[in-house]
Amino acid sequence: MEQAYPNPQDVGIKIPPNLQQERYCAGFRHGLEGGHLDRVEYMKQSFREGFRASKLYLRELRRSRGILEFPARWRMRMKVA
Repeated sequence: MEQAYPNPQDVGIKIPPNLQQERYCAGFRHGLEGGHLDRVEYMKQSFREGFRASKLYLRELRRSRGILEFPARWRMRMKVA
């Protein structure tokens, strides 16, 4: 079953006129899906700005629902001597 993610315009985010709308929306969707900026094509300014907007939107959405912060994930490395 495919998830239905909102567009930036649906949640009240205005796309700046100096950015490419298609790339901005792709970055916004990628951020909502939980993606990372790990490819060269993700480094374009329009994509990064959309990605950042999605992360800020998710933070605000979580705060409005009462989720302040997720628990930190820790990594431990141990060596046996």
